[in-house]
Amino acid sequence: MEKPGKIAPPKGKLGVLLPGMGAVSTTFMAGVELVRKGKAQPVGSLTQLSTIRLGKRTDGRSPLIKKFVPLSDLKDLVFGGWDIFKDNAYQAASKAGVLSEKDLEKVKPFLSGISPMKAAFDREYVKRLDGTYVKKGKSKHDLALQIKDDIENFRKTKRVSRLVTCWCGSTEVFIKPEEVHSTPEKFVEAMKANHPAIAPSMLYAWASVTSGVPFANGAPNLTVDIPAIQQLALEHNVAICGKDFKTGQTMMKTVLAPAFKARMLGLQGWYSTNILGNRDGEVLDDPGSFKTKEESKLGALEYILQPQLYPVLYSNVFHKVRINYYPPRGDNKEGWDNIDIFGWLGYPMQIKVDFLCRDSILAAPIVLDLVLFLDLAQRAGMRGIQEWLSFYFKSPMTAPGLYPEHDLFIQLMKLKNTLRWMMGEGLITHLGQEYYD
Repeated sequence: MEKPGKIAPPKGKLGVLLPGMGAVSTTFMAGVELVRKGKAQPVGSLTQLSTIRLGKRTDGRSPLIKKFVPLSDLKDLVFGGWDIFKDNAYQAASKAGVLSEKDLEKVKPFLSGISPMKAAFDREYVKRLDGTYVKKGKSKHDLALQIKDDIENFRKTKRVSRLVTCWCGSTEVFIKPEEVHSTPEKFVEAMKANHPAIAPSMLYAWASVTSGVPFANGAPNLTVDIPAIQQLALEHNVAICGKDFKTGQTMMKTVLAPAFKARMLGLQGWYSTNILGNRDGEVLDDPGSFKTKEESKLGALEYILQPQLYPVLYSNVFHKVRINYYPPRGDNKEGWDNIDIFGWLGYPMQIKVDFLCRDSILAAPIVLDLVLFLDLAQRAGMRGIQEWLSFYFKSPMTAPGLYPEHDLFIQLMKLKNTLRWMMGEGLITHLGQEYYD
């Protein structure tokens, strides 16, 4: 891919469309408004707080990312979305129980003014929820066209110049790629025929991409990770990325596993269990939805450790992942890991990690960064899969036949080098021999 000749400036308002206005979405919107009011800091957001080194270490050039690349300003973000319940964003945030009443009161008028559009929903794909605020149509194609209408109405009524969609909805039941996902034409016919392999999240993806709107997938659903949508993204010059926000336990996995591999320490087993009590936990209590999440959470280790290259160390790893719905915990997920490693001469050791995290608090800044970076990519003419945003996902999308990179630090290097490349700066390789010539 050639370097962008010129990146269009972020003029006007940027519309942010969120399918699923639950805990993650409302925490994200409330947080952005608190930051805009000067009442909080955007902790966890690379676009807002991280710097980027330019040139040599001796040059002393490390601007903030938001000062280096032309990102939209937070004041220009306008929010909207869809949900299966009619609650406005303030009501939904109150029920989610992520943010304190004190913080919610500071943004109550703002959140109360954001009401969801009716959602495209089918209980066959999310069995533990029963939506009451849903669209009706003769076919899935009809529903997708209604979503396209919603997008255009939002564009006009909110007077936004650009849009980004970020899926923050539930994990759907496990679906394997099928022939109906292979081409745009077959996908449309399948929507018209109400084919079971066309899940609701795919309707939002199709509607967004064919409307020229970039799409990020925060769940492990297939959604945009199918040839039909990827081809449409190229045809419509739209940036897409996914899938499944990398927040708690898997983030730690993609930090620790590279350390073991870097030091050539062996791994016998990795047992991971989670307890959480939010809507996500309730949805994942269904075996079909859990299967989708399990596939996403299991994949990282094998790709990082590469057992085919290091059979002595990683060919016989027992990897188990469990998620348990426990209502008293609410959004405050606990991820517990027991890791059995071995070192010199095969002597065993153990590591135990107990991460008492806040799921939506970790996810909200990811949504912000993806919205701003996808908009940047779109203005730079970077269409199709944005692998440089793998940093934010458990199951990063890649070009067909290319294995994903899961190592968090390699992902970060890829992200920052992409920004340098976009702006015509030299890439950082960390070779450093020039300092000793």
